[in-house]
Amino acid sequence: MAGISRRKRIWGWWFFDWASQPYHTLLVTFIFGPYFAGVAAEYFLTTGLDEQAADARAQSVWSLCLAVTGLIIGFGAPLIGALADITGRRMPWIMAFSLMYVVGAFGLWWTLPDASTMWAMLILFGIGFVGAEYALIFINAQLPDLGSQQEIGKISGSGFAFGYLGGLVSLALMLALFVEQGNGKTLAGLDPVLGLDPAASEGTRSVGPFTAIWFAVFMIPYFLWFRDPPRSGRRASFTAALRLVIDSITALRQRISLAAYLGSSMFYRDALNGLYGFGGVYARLVLNWELTAIGIFGIVALISSALFSWVGGRLDTRFGPKPVITGSIWVLILVCVVIVSMSREAIFGIALEPGSNLPDLVFFGCGVLIGGMGGMLQSASRSLMVRHADPEAPTESFGLYGLSGRATAFVAPALIGLVTAASGNARLGVSPVIGLFVIGLVLLVWVKAEGDRTR
Repeated sequence: MAGISRRKRIWGWWFFDWASQPYHTLLVTFIFGPYFAGVAAEYFLTTGLDEQAADARAQSVWSLCLAVTGLIIGFGAPLIGALADITGRRMPWIMAFSLMYVVGAFGLWWTLPDASTMWAMLILFGIGFVGAEYALIFINAQLPDLGSQQEIGKISGSGFAFGYLGGLVSLALMLALFVEQGNGKTLAGLDPVLGLDPAASEGTRSVGPFTAIWFAVFMIPYFLWFRDPPRSGRRASFTAALRLVIDSITALRQRISLAAYLGSSMFYRDALNGLYGFGGVYARLVLNWELTAIGIFGIVALISSALFSWVGGRLDTRFGPKPVITGSIWVLILVCVVIVSMSREAIFGIALEPGSNLPDLVFFGCGVLIGGMGGMLQSASRSLMVRHADPEAPTESFGLYGLSGRATAFVAPALIGLVTAASGNARLGVSPVIGLFVIGLVLLVWVKAEGDRTR
């Protein structure tokens, strides 16, 4: 890395966020997720279910996909991180997981409107999602190498802001040029580009290839400007990596702050991912929004995410990450209470006039806060983890962080699926995330603001 300036290394690292964000923005939350939910709901309607039951079944299927991928990500993360730390090499892993990202995303083109490929597309979505999340573990582990403890909050926040800006640009391009509305035109009033057939939802389905190509192109600065540190000279083995993970987990008994933080982040990040994974689905199934309306909602949320991530990085530098995390969780709890208490017909039990647009306006406001507080929460969480990470094994430490964020990643989707199925109501199905946020907030009490690193 001697010939690459620190400034270029930081920009290269930031470009991973720019390149990878569309998987979450376009696929998980604002375009593919709602599109898939709509396709699945239409299919279940044809099986004889009424509209509310079909919507609930579609949300349950989506929650199953997120739950299974969450399990895979969570339990594999520490082991993979340990293998990388033993050899000192991260780049080959990042390349392999980047390939998974591209293959999984590109394959979503074949998500046909008749739902004939529904289950195969969920598998492809899971492959890409696992690749995106595993690559992020290694990227996060590189953060301590980019600056001092006083600088990492700003670097982390700016990285998230840059990533959300990438998500915003990619979403705007999809809405203007590809995604068809009910009249067959894009939001810009154009036919979908490249001769895509709106009747077959080809404009919307192109979100998969678009996301894959975006990632492949914008990862180039990262691979040009970031290098692995010198190799450790040690040979990796599954047994050695497993022993390292077990030792790290066992050592948590002597590190109360780290243990509490991993437990806290396990719940509040699971809750946040639940909001991200079901926000667009909620808008589609509960508020009956078209994909373009969900996309506009996404643009507003992403602008908020970018702005608040940048501001959060500055607040982190001044006050530390823990107060930023605490404040963000409180706001998100209040937002969730509003969402669960709202439908097209009433808000907090107060009946609305037929055709009222108040639920749409309220949900837009909720989107601003979810995007903004979510950005601040993720940025500050990464910064607080650096304060707890072992400098000698950062990837393995962030593997534990990945485990805490994904070991129970099936819980929010599973609870949402169970409550949705039990109540037969997609709106009430979102309610479990409130409890997860509260548990995370309680465990945060035992976390030291400056971490508990011994080295």
